[in-house]
Amino acid sequence: MIARIWQARTRPDMGKAYMSYLERTGLKEYRATEGCKDVFVLTREIGDVTEYVLITLWESMDAVRRFAGPEPERAVYYTEDDRYFPEEERTPYVRHYEVRA
Repeated sequence: MIARIWQARTRPDMGKAYMSYLERTGLKEYRATEGCKDVFVLTREIGDVTEYVLITLWESMDAVRRFAGPEPERAVYYTEDDRYFPEEERTPYVRHYEVRA
């Protein structure tokens, strides 16, 4: 099993709005992708910004590619993500780990 980890910090006071948007975009697409086993959304408030860490579990790197495309190490962003994240807080790459336990 593969864990895919992405993180970013929202613009000020956009944390709750982003969660609603995330449900309609990324989370919906993760869950619809064959081979996605689970999705965890972690948040923490840092002043007026919200840090998001998404951990998705996949059956294989082939399953990750079904979601992310031919460059699975690149983060997947949606058209309105600029509204929620300043450029300097958008992580261009994700990390992948083999889940051992």
